[in-house]
Amino acid sequence: MSSKRSDRRRFLKNGVALAGLAAGAMRSANGKALETSFDNYGKVDLPYGDRSHFDHTARMVEKEYGAGMSPSLVTPIQDLVGIITPGPLHYVQNHGYAPPDVDPDKHRLLIHGLVDRPLVFTLDELHRLPSVSRIHFLECGGNSNPKTKHTAKTVQETHGRTSCSEWTGVLMSVLLGESGVQKEASWIVVESADRVYTKSIPLAKATDDVLLAYGQNGEPVRPENGYPLKMVVPGWEGMANVKYVRRIKVVDGPYMDRWETTVQPSPRPDGKSRWFQFEQGAISVVTRPSGGHQLAGPGFYEITGLAWSGAGTIRRVEVSTDGGQSYKDAQLQEPVLRKAHTRFRFNWKWDGEEAVLQSRCTDDQGTVQPTMAEVAKVWNVSLEYFRVKDKGENMAAKHFNAIWPWKVTKDGSVHNALFT
Repeated sequence: MSSKRSDRRRFLKNGVALAGLAAGAMRSANGKALETSFDNYGKVDLPYGDRSHFDHTARMVEKEYGAGMSPSLVTPIQDLVGIITPGPLHYVQNHGYAPPDVDPDKHRLLIHGLVDRPLVFTLDELHRLPSVSRIHFLECGGNSNPKTKHTAKTVQETHGRTSCSEWTGVLMSVLLGESGVQKEASWIVVESADRVYTKSIPLAKATDDVLLAYGQNGEPVRPENGYPLKMVVPGWEGMANVKYVRRIKVVDGPYMDRWETTVQPSPRPDGKSRWFQFEQGAISVVTRPSGGHQLAGPGFYEITGLAWSGAGTIRRVEVSTDGGQSYKDAQLQEPVLRKAHTRFRFNWKWDGEEAVLQSRCTDDQGTVQPTMAEVAKVWNVSLEYFRVKDKGENMAAKHFNAIWPWKVTKDGSVHNALFT
């Protein structure tokens, strides 16, 4: 046998041994996952992957509710790429209530009311039904509220109450079809497992594109996002997307429960209130460069951001670098999906002079994102109305979707420019 062949056989033999050693390091004899150390690479947790310790992207606590309660958390959209928000970075708005600890083996979904056949489903039974996977954004109705955000410094603070995920589950139309909806039915009422929250949804929407999701981005829905079962209402404000769903009652009108009569109505300047606001308007925002960023100096920069519409699909995004005096078309990154975040990109060569960056979008319904002055005209208020902070939750400025500018100063710093 030649020495070359002998060396090759020795190499292969040692390679197999090393491979076996690596495999053994992943799991012990009793199946317990172990931690493996690699010289020069630090520690790698094998059972469930973790990000690099150099990456510090995180949600920001927007509001604390006290010990043992769930804070409001906002997504770092300035740091994300593409359109999918990782589950651990999805925004959270629970109004202080901590997620219930729901045992999926004991969880049940009840469908009753104006139906021919009241039904109870286990999660396993739901998994056996025909499923869909769809990418949709979620957005709090109070996102980009100018009354509380016009002094904010970053886009995470101004627009961070929106996220976009791939949701997997069963269409509501399938479940209601199995139950047999009676002709006098016109709404459904959905209740959470902790019985803290209920929400009324028109039957027409429920049977259109609503789904009950048990999956988020390829894994179970995160606890703070609604584990084990979340209702996803594409294009509608976040409050419609009930978490920890346990009961669906088919009824002949809205229930107007505590949340729908106290927290959710939007007071108007004339003293009246808008009871129901459902669909989110067409909106876009530059996420980079945006407030808090620092440009290194004159030269090339890619301007990027997100656009979305509760009515359908984004068809066009335009970018201005001179505060809206002129606009040019941005490139839309594929895929461009219905009722989902759309990533846009625009090549820009900064000359070192002061600039104001902003974007405006147009959806497939022909709706063009408005300026703040245009919103004020529709709402019949002055621009000062958006600057004055109200008491309570400031619901008077819900569903604000106006163009939001960022000012780049000569030193390269970027600032919120809504009122400048």
